[in-house]
This record gives sequence, structure tokens and C-alpha cells, in this order.
Amino acid sequence: MWSWPRQVKDSISQKTIGLMRMQFWKTAIEEIYRDEPPNQPVSAELWRAVKKHFLTKRWLLRIITEREKDLDDRAYRNLQELEVYSEHTQSSLIYLLLECLGVKNVHADHAASHIGKAQGIVTCLRATPHHSSRRKVYLPMDVCMLHGASQEDFIRRSQEQNVRDVVYDIASQAHVHLQHARSFSHNVPAAANLAFLQTVVLEDYLQRVRRAGFDVFNSSLKNRNPLLPIRLYLRSWKKTY
Repeated sequence: MWSWPRQVKDSISQKTIGLMRMQFWKTAIEEIYRDEPPNQPVSAELWRAVKKHFLTKRWLLRIITEREKDLDDRAYRNLQELEVYSEHTQSSLIYLLLECLGVKNVHADHAASHIGKAQGIVTCLRATPHHSSRRKVYLPMDVCMLHGASQEDFIRRSQEQNVRDVVYDIASQAHVHLQHARSFSHNVPAAANLAFLQTVVLEDYLQRVRRAGFDVFNSSLKNRNPLLPIRLYLRSWKKTY
């Protein structure tokens, strides 16, 4: 279910259609918490998860509400707006994962907040080549304006320094959030690490974009790192993130 709302924006031709789909899921969640799940496979599985793990309805609704706002199809006005969007979507999903793992810990919640923000920022960067091919740019406008980079620069896949500087600033903010998340690691229960393993993937992308000189269009970023599964296994084995 939670990969689907992400794709609505790219799969619809009219905002009204997207709003109807989001409303369906809002209604479905309300019915799930009344123990009246819709006769639909995903809703039925979500109902079972809610009953088993006592999932918080607020996190579920917040994900959908924020995705609904994102249907406006515009660039983020500033980096803070991107962080808020990431907190309400990615971080909310991690909070739900922590609930599934039975983790109730304020330090884990703080780490989850920062990891979710880092994930949202990295996702925005990684999607830039795809979006630019459709003549769309969602990178924070304040960072672009700071370096004198226009949306057309990204659509043309410019490799000029000002474009790289935009990517550098945004990637740096994601790195800062990862560092903050890890600063809580000594106080986070070991069980929470399973919910935080995406930090391996985020760190890998940030390292590769740095090696590419912060050229977000560099062809090397399309290649998968064959060592990622090993790194994920080691982090899981060591119970670290």
C-alpha cells in the first residue's frame, strides 16, 4: 500500500483522480479502525497488522494526507518544506515499523525522524534525472536560487558548477540528518535497527554522488552497488545502523 501513494503523482493525468484515490484510502483506514475493513486484499492485510501490532492511526493518515498535498505537482519552496514532507511520509512509515517491532523508545523515535528526512531528501535527488526527462523539477527553490540555477538548467542536465552546488547543499543536509540519527545509536534498542537499515542505501548513494562530483546526472549513479547486500547483512548482524 505505501509504495502505491508514492506512484499516484506519476500515474495520473488529473489531480481530481489522485484526490479520489487518496480519499479511498482515508476512508479505508477509518473503516479498518472500526473493525470494518473494505473487502480488498491490501485493506485486509493492513487490518490484520493494525490488530496485531496496535499501529497508530495518526501515522497512517499522515502519510496519505501529505501525499495528497503533494499532488499539487510543484517544486518545494525551500529545503525545510522538503524536510516536513519527508517527516510526514518517510518518518511516519518508520514509526510504524518500530511499532511492528515492539519498540517504544524516545531515542529511536528521534533517530527515525532524522532517517526519514534523509530518505526523503535522497529520494528527491535520485528522482531528479527521471523528473527532468519529463520537464519537471522538484528540488527546493531556495537552494536553486541561492546558486543561480534555474529549472531549465536541470531539464537540460547541465553539469555547470552552480547546478552541482545545488546538489551538494541538498546532499549535505541529508548527510547531516544521517549523522544526527546515528548520534542516538547508543541509546536505541537493538531491535530498532531492523527499521533503520535503509541508512546503508542512503549512505551508499551519498558517497557515490560525492565521487561523481555532485553531478546528479552522472551515469555511474544508475548502476547498482553489488556490495549493498553484504553491507546490509553486516549491519543487520552487528545490529547497527
